[in-house]
Amino acid sequence: MFLVEESAPAVEALPIAGLRDHLRIGSGFALADDPAEDAALAGFLRAAIATIEARTGKVLLTRRFTLRLDDWRDAQSQPLPLAPVLSVDGVRIDDGRGNVAEVDPARYRLVPDGQRPRLEAAGTFLPAIPRRGFVVVTFTAGFGADWAGVPPDLAQAVLLLAARYHEDRSFEGTVAAMPQGVAALIERWRAVRVLGGRGASGVRR
Repeated sequence: MFLVEESAPAVEALPIAGLRDHLRIGSGFALADDPAEDAALAGFLRAAIATIEARTGKVLLTRRFTLRLDDWRDAQSQPLPLAPVLSVDGVRIDDGRGNVAEVDPARYRLVPDGQRPRLEAAGTFLPAIPRRGFVVVTFTAGFGADWAGVPPDLAQAVLLLAARYHEDRSFEGTVAAMPQGVAALIERWRAVRVLGGRGASGVRR
């Protein structure tokens, strides 16, 4: 399984102002209002979002992904590795020799689920994948296009983690342990990951 994020969250959707306010309250000093500082805060927020998404399997800000599989996990239903999934935008089968066929959307449907959304056959089975071929599923996932759509506990977890990254910016390396407050906020959102197929797994961002 290979999962590829097609685009990063837009800068406009990041809660930079919220992180500024959080840092003022937590540290007692005002941040200079300049583009360089905003760029740094955006970087901390992106890192925090990526960490929270990796720990929970939940996509905070809506964007598109592609999932490549060597075979279906089940001939009738394929779990998708992220949630919430808003739409399945396309399914393509490559025979491994460069011949690509777009699957008719009438042959599959999305079954939404807060933890384990899945692609399900509209008929008896999902389309067959050639022995040396693979399938690519393109889908859109996320709680919302802007920060207002992110659940409050996950939004707070991102701010806390981004603030930690900001505080630790002068140190070399990274802090491996998840802060206790952040771990508590995301605990209910965590789900056991479902394998996407029988092939080797990997995630590319």
